[in-house]
Amino acid sequence: MNHDINEKAVLRRLLGFVKPFKKQVLVAFLLLLVTTGAKLGGPYLVKIFIDNYVAVGNYPVQEVALLFGVYLLLHTTGIVVDYLQAFEFQKIALKVIQRLRIDVFRHVMHLRLGYFDRTPAGVLVSRITNDTEAIKELYIGVLSTFVQSGVQLIGTYIFLYLLEPRLATIALVLLPLFYFIIWIYRRYSTKYYAEVRDLLSKINGQLNESINGMAIIQQFRQEKRLMAEFEETNIAHQNGRYKNLKLDSWLLRPIIELMLALTIASLITYFGVLSFSQTVQVGVVYAFISYMERIFQPVQQIMQRLSEFQQAIVSADRVFKVLDTDEPEPAKTIAGDADITEGHIIFDNVRFSYDGEKEVLKGISFEAKKGQTVALVGQTGSGKSSIINILMRFYSYQSGRILIDGQPLEQLPEDELRRHVGLVLQDSFLFTGSVADNIRLFDPSIPFKKVEEAARFVQADGFINQLDEQYDSPVAERGATFSAGERQLVSFARTMARDPKVLILDEATSSIDTETEEKVQVALKRMRQGRTTIAIAHRLSTIQDADLILVLHQGEVVEQGNHQTLIEKNGLYKKMYELQSGHVSSVS
Repeated sequence: MNHDINEKAVLRRLLGFVKPFKKQVLVAFLLLLVTTGAKLGGPYLVKIFIDNYVAVGNYPVQEVALLFGVYLLLHTTGIVVDYLQAFEFQKIALKVIQRLRIDVFRHVMHLRLGYFDRTPAGVLVSRITNDTEAIKELYIGVLSTFVQSGVQLIGTYIFLYLLEPRLATIALVLLPLFYFIIWIYRRYSTKYYAEVRDLLSKINGQLNESINGMAIIQQFRQEKRLMAEFEETNIAHQNGRYKNLKLDSWLLRPIIELMLALTIASLITYFGVLSFSQTVQVGVVYAFISYMERIFQPVQQIMQRLSEFQQAIVSADRVFKVLDTDEPEPAKTIAGDADITEGHIIFDNVRFSYDGEKEVLKGISFEAKKGQTVALVGQTGSGKSSIINILMRFYSYQSGRILIDGQPLEQLPEDELRRHVGLVLQDSFLFTGSVADNIRLFDPSIPFKKVEEAARFVQADGFINQLDEQYDSPVAERGATFSAGERQLVSFARTMARDPKVLILDEATSSIDTETEEKVQVALKRMRQGRTTIAIAHRLSTIQDADLILVLHQGEVVEQGNHQTLIEKNGLYKKMYELQSGHVSSVS
């Protein structure tokens, strides 16, 4: 696991997200300067009060009252302005994180499906939620703390030079010591935090997989195995956190406090020895010690924020890796306008590989004219779904040609392709919302009348009208409250509401019960009329009336023809058909 991170590049990029909010940042920093100056002025006023009034026993009412008033004003101003600057930084941080999350989500939405094939969903969820939340702390607390601490250090040293130039110069020795401690901390904490964030992503991935696959887990009694794996990951995460805690415990507070104690002891000794040879002003001693404490205070704040800083840098690096993933979904690559009018499809010697090495389609050629149905059959891994994937342009094929109405697939705009090519998958996905929302897919341009017509067309209106709120009935996540058949009927209606020129059925009836399938088969015949249909089917009885049946084996078309022709050939298709006719489990 490589945890090497270019912190400067990541930080520079993070600061780039603040550019649209330059005015707000400027206001926040000005407020920061005001509150820092107000806080630093207090000890100097106390020094004046001690040396000029207390030490000499003289208390002129107007002067003391003015001094008290100025002190109170500075203190009050510091409190109020400190609140305002903190509020401004909070607003900026929330705006930046909102923009960053939207950018990441938008980028993820346009990545090719191959990226999701190899990236666990839980990992992406962690990037968009947990990691961006960690980055937020950078803008809220870390940067403002660093700037405020820097301003306070500079201001403190200015006041120290006003009080005692020689001691102030000696006090500069503390700065390289502080830098060395910070350097040691960052060197080790970056590695530890990267390890912890990786393990947190793994935990999210395991949770996501377990929750989504709970039915299979319980069916095959995999609870103990998964709990053991989850416990192992959690222990590793806990051990990583322990490493951070040990590092924090040693470097974030004890060493700084020890240095502060030694410094104050040294100052007291210095002023004590100095008092034997000359007069030492008590106010100067008080102010100097107070300012020395204020030098250590911002360093302590920086050290305490360093842990958040390291987490933010590691999280930002992970988020930027997602943003830098250059795997856009296949899109229009040939200039010129193209549209789908008939739905005439031609595959000409098409070759395709998911990984660029092993071909899953080896020279596929066929033609599907308007009104025709082409069925794809074959064992699992024969290439049926791959044909659909490249026709829908989910993946890019390597060689050959795919033409729709005589136009290259790569010339079709995305909207044109999605509008006129309807896809119904085996596992129908429903979104949270209402039944009507899922049929129109939240497209306000599709009127409710068309929603009802589409539902009637596929005979989904029967069960919809029996629901309490009919088309306004709520749909739970993934349509969990509906049966598989009902979900499939809704997905059929969703497709027909757009009146596509090309209809693609990816084993669309395999998860439907017999009674529902009879309704669907009637609807399918009506849907296919006047449309080009490409259907993947395991049950050969559902595609006997297809105009052309392609029998695929290991990425090649080994047989083709209509049902009767293929039966007469006495080949692979006939064997598959006889197996199913004999009530043996279908070959898949």
